[in-house]
Amino acid sequence: MEDKFISFQDYTFQYRAQSEPTLKHINLDIKKGERIVIIGASGSGKSTIAHSLNGLIPFSYPGESTGTLTICGKEVKTLSIFELSQYVGTVLQDTDGQFIGMTVLEDIAFSMENNCVPQDEMIQKTREEAVKVQILEKLDASPHQLSGGQKQRVSLAGILVNNVPILLFDEPLANLDPYAGKKSIELIDQIQKQTDTTVILIEHRLEDALHMGADRIILMEDGAIIADEPPSVLFASEKLKEAGIREPLYITALKYGGCMLEPSMKLEKIQDLLLEEEQKKQMRQWFFYRKKEKKEEEKQVILSVEDIHFGYTEEKENLSHISFTVKEGEMISIVGKNGAGKSTMAKLLCGFEKLEKGKICIRGRDIRGDTIKERAKQIGYVMQNPNQMISKPMVYEEVAMGLLIQKRPEEEIKKKVEEKLKICGIYQFRNWPISALSYGQKKRVTIASILVEEPDILILDEPTAGQDFRHYTEIMEFLKSLNEKGITVLMITHDMHLILEYTNRSLVFADGKLLADTTPAKLFGNLELIKKASLKETSLYELAKQCGLDGKDFIEWFIEYDKEMRNKWQRPLHTSKENL
Repeated sequence: MEDKFISFQDYTFQYRAQSEPTLKHINLDIKKGERIVIIGASGSGKSTIAHSLNGLIPFSYPGESTGTLTICGKEVKTLSIFELSQYVGTVLQDTDGQFIGMTVLEDIAFSMENNCVPQDEMIQKTREEAVKVQILEKLDASPHQLSGGQKQRVSLAGILVNNVPILLFDEPLANLDPYAGKKSIELIDQIQKQTDTTVILIEHRLEDALHMGADRIILMEDGAIIADEPPSVLFASEKLKEAGIREPLYITALKYGGCMLEPSMKLEKIQDLLLEEEQKKQMRQWFFYRKKEKKEEEKQVILSVEDIHFGYTEEKENLSHISFTVKEGEMISIVGKNGAGKSTMAKLLCGFEKLEKGKICIRGRDIRGDTIKERAKQIGYVMQNPNQMISKPMVYEEVAMGLLIQKRPEEEIKKKVEEKLKICGIYQFRNWPISALSYGQKKRVTIASILVEEPDILILDEPTAGQDFRHYTEIMEFLKSLNEKGITVLMITHDMHLILEYTNRSLVFADGKLLADTTPAKLFGNLELIKKASLKETSLYELAKQCGLDGKDFIEWFIEYDKEMRNKWQRPLHTSKENL
């Protein structure tokens, strides 16, 4: 029975509203106590696998299924959603949608209260699970006021009180900074070892998901399983690349260096990687062939921030002594843990908050007296969630709205809107309802609506959050193309890949202070700074150490070489409905 703890046999599922099956002839057996990571591009069927396991299919998402799915020997079709919840506990990507109690204690205890567990036993069990997930000191707090990582721990504790044999995590890292994500994976690992629970992890951030290892990776494409292999076997092949999935950075670096990868090298985690002396020599040779640093042409300063101080209340300063300059045409990442002051800085630049002390200048002119409307002509701000910015039903109306408010001539509006829609690759959707667009397409609409104001500076909050590798690449190549047209781009982000691949400077915030203004290579070569910024050390640094190379210099070379390779092989961006 343990060989088929979970068993999909020729399982096919088609949502009621769709004309084609989303899952096609799935055959998959999962043993008790296994750790499984499921990956694939958006729309590959990952979430439908999860919904089939936890009962959201068919109880929330109706449709037709064929074949069989059994959990712990029981046919899922015969179980109610309550009965399924006794076998499968799910931690959602959006933990806020999972909370019921007013306090952490109430939320963890909710299911036991429903089962009429005696109060003393219920409180004791709640405290035990709170200790296990390291959230004991927050029992009296509101779950909605916790950090992303703490919210996840509360949801996990609420599941663990039921002693479920299967834990299902649906993109648990999507809303966490890298350091919090690392701690989350370590906690999942610890609980799995203590309880011998079967863990199924659905995640885009593969390298982060494998921080503590996995037994198998299930690679999905177009509703089918195209690979079911141990990580080392999968990494030694080209299957991830062919499926458009990002490989771990150290795997990419080894391939760039010309190393032939074999599963025996323990490729699953950088900490366990076994390199022979000949392979280390290859990596050193690749590194020593690096090009000398090119001198960049001196550019003019477009934005200067001088000794800014700001607090939302009189008791506490949220920002203090912040000073930096930005040059025309730069692409800069703004990094730091939640609450570090990144978004507050953006609000001050845009005029959403009133500056108390200090100076903000655009091309040498103090803009403290400018209104939000006046600043919008120079600084555009794009929120993380496009749905929070959109107010019109149609694409053209949304992009034209700012110009209509200014009562610009109709011909001028038409010309500017169509021009920006073309730049953003969504001109063909100009007469579409926004509700018919994908999330990524909506994001482009919001960017177009900002660009019609023709700002010199574009600020984006987490532009790639929750995107698979294909959509990540498309949105970032699009932003890169805008940058190459002369628009200065500032991005608030936790995405380590974005920082390394697309930016040349990083502003590091922590506790309301600007800790560093540095290059990505120097940032990821400084372990103390990484910790303060709530990032995590890159596997490139560990690989460099194993090969006897300087970590910072190696990261710098990887960034340069990787950009060169991506520019060489980058396909032109398409603007079909399937794309952003």
